[in-house]
This record gives sequence, C-alpha cells and structure tokens, in this order.
Amino acid sequence: MKKLSARRRHPLAALVVLLLALAATGGLYAAFAPAQKAQADDTAQSLAIEEGKKLYAVGCSSCHGTSGQGSKNDGPSLVGVGAAAVDFQVGTGRMPAQQPGSQIPKKKNIYTQAQIDQLAAYIASLGPGPSVPTKEQYSPDGADAARGGELFRTNCAQCHNFTGKGGALTNGKYAPSLEDVDPKHIYEAMQSGPQSMPSFPDTTMPEDAKADIIAYLDAVNGEETPSPGGLELGGIGPVSEGLFAWVFGLGAMIAVAIWVAARTTKAKKS
Repeated sequence: MKKLSARRRHPLAALVVLLLALAATGGLYAAFAPAQKAQADDTAQSLAIEEGKKLYAVGCSSCHGTSGQGSKNDGPSLVGVGAAAVDFQVGTGRMPAQQPGSQIPKKKNIYTQAQIDQLAAYIASLGPGPSVPTKEQYSPDGADAARGGELFRTNCAQCHNFTGKGGALTNGKYAPSLEDVDPKHIYEAMQSGPQSMPSFPDTTMPEDAKADIIAYLDAVNGEETPSPGGLELGGIGPVSEGLFAWVFGLGAMIAVAIWVAARTTKAKKS
C-alpha cells in the first residue's frame, strides 16, 4: 500500500494516467467508429465515377474529348465545371446536343436521374466545381419574393424579361423562358452560367439571394397569379404591347381619317 501511495504521488503519475486514458479512448473509437459506412460511401462514389466514365465515353467524348479536355470546334472543356453544370445540361435535355449551333435548345431528357448523377460524379472528379444543390438550398419556401424581384430585375430582366418570359439575343441566341422550369435547374443555371448567361457563384450571389429569385419567379408565373394590368399579352413587355398599339391604334387613326375624308367629299358635292 505504501508503494502504491508513493507511486500515486509521483510527478509523472498524472501524465501516465492521461496517456492511458487517451489510448483507451482511441481504441474504443477505432473499434466502434463507422469505418465500414465511410468505406462503403467511398466505394459507392468510385463505382458512380466508373459508371459515369462509361456513359461519358458513349455520349459525350466525341465533342468534349476523351478526358473532358474539350475540342477546338465542337465542345468546351468540362474540367472544373462541376456536377451542377452536368445536372443542368443533361437534366434539361440540352446535352447531348442534337447538332452544333449558336444555342443548344432544351429538349426531352434521354438519361435517368441515376445516370445523370453518375455523369456528374465523373465530371466532378476531373476538377472542383459547383456541386448539385440540395432541396433546402433551392426551395422557395420561406424566401423573400419581393427581394427576389429586385434582384431579378437588376441582374436577369435585361435578357429574360421582367417576368421570366425570355427574349432574343444577338447572333441567333436567346434567353429561354423560365416558366415551368424546375427550381433546381434555375439554381444550377445561376451557379454554372450556361450558354450566354453569366455565372453567379455564392461569392457574388449568396444562397438565400438565389432562393429569393426562385421565389419571385414562382410568384409571377404561378397558375393562380392574376395579371393586375388586365390582358398580359404574353407578358413579354414592349414588343407585344407596341405591336398591339401600332396595329389597333394606327388602324383606328386610318379609319377615322377615311371617315373624315368621306364626309368632307360628300359635303363638297352637296
């Protein structure tokens, strides 16, 4: 007992106890940590990348190169575009493209979501880029639609029209309509900047601002959203409104001029 008490009072006793406690903690963590789950996740990711590489070789490599490096005439480099760009382009049917052109139109998607995820995993492995957003990021629930309207009119209305109806650009390009577009794809478009659209990363436009814009588009293009000005004429702004004024306004003026001329001629004859 005296020897044990002496050892307890030894200056290094506390250090020895601490080392033993750390060793025991490390051993318990190694025994019970979810290593198998982490290993399974890594295996699943590797399999997704491998399957995505096969899909890429069949549907994408002819334009974008065998390793995503791109080509001079057909397709740009995909290194660093991220999974979000793949999910947007393939999920909306724009890729694979039917034929080269000034702008690739939206069309029916030919891949399943699982295949799109595999393609996205492979492209993401080529270089870091924007990831596919979560539902919490792009959901308009709880977002500020009024603030989103301000942001949209400042950054987007010049091309997409102030209600997202779309519009023409130069050299055969156009800003597509944003009606009935999946909120996830709107978010991804802001992240990746497809076609002529500039990109709006989180450093430029934070996540909550993107959600506000999505909430605004959902508000102005909803099925139950009334048109306070009456007939909206497609909602595409001064083009349709000017055409309406030109055709009907000028037509009314011509009719009045003909009526006045007829009355004047009749008065002179009598």
